[in-house]
Amino acid sequence: MGFWKSLFSSSDVTVPPRKTRTQEYIAALDAGGNTSSSARILFSTDRELDLYELEELCDAVGWSRRPLRKVKKAIQHSFLVISMWEVRGKRRRLIGFARATSDHAFNATLWDVAVHPAFQGKGLGKALMKQIVKKLRSEDISNITLFADPHVVDFYRNLGFIPDPEGIKGMFWYPN
Repeated sequence: MGFWKSLFSSSDVTVPPRKTRTQEYIAALDAGGNTSSSARILFSTDRELDLYELEELCDAVGWSRRPLRKVKKAIQHSFLVISMWEVRGKRRRLIGFARATSDHAFNATLWDVAVHPAFQGKGLGKALMKQIVKKLRSEDISNITLFADPHVVDFYRNLGFIPDPEGIKGMFWYPN
């Protein structure tokens, strides 16, 4: 598998051109999160992800390992998948990920929201969440839920999610 290939050797991967990828650049950032032309942040809804690269992201945020065949199946059966990439020239690096399941009519639940620790605190998690909510709302999904660990509840609350009044980890987002 080569988890520590050379500590994010995936940054040496050339961006393959794909006609099926929906992508949107949101900003040009340097490594410190400042505006620069050296790097751009790209959102993509392409489901064709390198699962080992996704696993490296999950490892970086401290999540336990999951069988890759099940991760692949979860991605395939998700209503929406959004990945966030740092792009420098023709090279890209997976720095964020989120997916949603849905009944395709009223409700969606967010899963696996992750931003690489080196990119946290720069507004990119907020941008990733805004992207996924925007995409779900464009599909007329009005009730968006998620499950949050206690240390990130305030992050989601600041984005408009409301904690369950009975103290359960579930949170809900409703349009104004």
